[in-house]
Amino acid sequence: MVQKLEEALKLRQEGHYQQSNEILVNLVEEYPENASLHYQCAWSFDLLGEEAKAAPYYEKAIQSGLGEEELKGAYIGLGSTYRTLGEYEKSKDVLQEGMARYPENRAIQVFYAMTLYNMNEHHRSMELLLQCLADTTRDEELAKYKKALQFYSDKLDQVWK
Repeated sequence: MVQKLEEALKLRQEGHYQQSNEILVNLVEEYPENASLHYQCAWSFDLLGEEAKAAPYYEKAIQSGLGEEELKGAYIGLGSTYRTLGEYEKSKDVLQEGMARYPENRAIQVFYAMTLYNMNEHHRSMELLLQCLADTTRDEELAKYKKALQFYSDKLDQVWK
């Protein structure tokens, strides 16, 4: 199994997504309880633009006990996949669960902000994005305004006279 998985990951890295996917689908069929294989298979369907096929694999991966790093990726993958499928409530739920488990993970927060945007929660979406930007930027010009960005992030509609 390990050799086939390494081959699939190498093919993916080289841009041979279809071949990689075929190997991963076969591995999941052979080892249906392996959470990591489900995660890798889901990811491979995402790369092929087949998000509807990816979702069940992400779901199974999360339910089957992934390791921490892959679990972070699975929350992002499933939340993002639901968002692209227009299943915004599901996306929001998955990403909120991911943020509760990994509150410092900015990637999950950014994908959550995109879902909020799709749900017309623009104020909260911008607030979250501005906070992430202020907290993580290395850009010297933006860094000068970190306190202002943080202060205004939840006051975008406020007018001072």
